[in-house]
Amino acid sequence: MFFNPFKNRLPEPDEALAGRPEPAFTVPERHTVLGNPLLGPYPQGLEIADFAMGCFWGAERVFWQREGVWTTLVGYQGGHTPHPTYEEACSGQTGHTEAVRVVYDPAVVTHAELLRLFWESHDPTQGFRQGNDRGTQYRSAIHTHSPAQQAEAEASREAYRKVLAAAGHGDITTEILPAADRPFYPAEGYHQQYLDKNPGGYCGIGGTGVSCPVGIAPAEG
Repeated sequence: MFFNPFKNRLPEPDEALAGRPEPAFTVPERHTVLGNPLLGPYPQGLEIADFAMGCFWGAERVFWQREGVWTTLVGYQGGHTPHPTYEEACSGQTGHTEAVRVVYDPAVVTHAELLRLFWESHDPTQGFRQGNDRGTQYRSAIHTHSPAQQAEAEASREAYRKVLAAAGHGDITTEILPAADRPFYPAEGYHQQYLDKNPGGYCGIGGTGVSCPVGIAPAEG
């Protein structure tokens, strides 16, 4: 069997696939559950959060079910290859992880509450895997859109690290990095809201069973 080294390590920029200047496919206009547009610009007052927590099919459903979420879409983030395809991302040679973009109303659901959903819906201690799904594209990550989000995410990681350790789990491997330097590339149409279109489809989401504290994020300023 061919051994792919990029299942166990991220590629350097000069090792990544070349990609392309424009997407190789189109993305549906609207969310099949929420009915709102998938791609921006979004209404004034809404905010964006990006999470990676294993296979993006089940991860997206976790967030579209939450009150206050306006739309969700899945894509590839945190890598080197511009406008990758699913096959390219799964090769590990793009450096991306499977991510969910969450567009939400902060007056209804806070970023801290979304962070709790994120931490409790997967195992953030597993490195380049999530359950039986193995590869760098399944790594846990948060890509932040403001200094306040960065501070909240880092505070939540420290708080959850303590309760996980007390419960006998290993250290958190989740990346927390600014989204500005890590473009989000929407995935193919058949991946968008996959578990709405295929209710019996594969869902690899599963948490540790350890609750994450709420109200862990420091106030801005």
